[in-house]
Amino acid sequence: MKLIIVVVEDDDAPALIRELSTHGYSSTKLASTGGFLLHGNTTLLVGVDDSQVDPVIDLIRKICVRRKKIILHATPEIPTSIQLPIEIEVGGAIVFVVDVSGFYKM
Repeated sequence: MKLIIVVVEDDDAPALIRELSTHGYSSTKLASTGGFLLHGNTTLLVGVDDSQVDPVIDLIRKICVRRKKIILHATPEIPTSIQLPIEIEVGGAIVFVVDVSGFYKM
């Protein structure tokens, strides 16, 4: 058995959870913060049999694609009332797959 830990941007989480559920995978959602500009992200825990790891990763790749986004950002050199547009890359996912020695649902 494997535990797939998936860290995704908050915007991608609902679609990923729906897609996982549609394909029969249950997940546990944890709110988390981190990354560039400390924006919100979501961590999903997905427990699967060894043979299901690749199909789950394929679903993650399908939903959580990298894309460009323009944000307004203030810099220390410029007054906070003036914000400069900057282009950042968002989306994608960080995925960890770890062995699980036991799983109990009580």
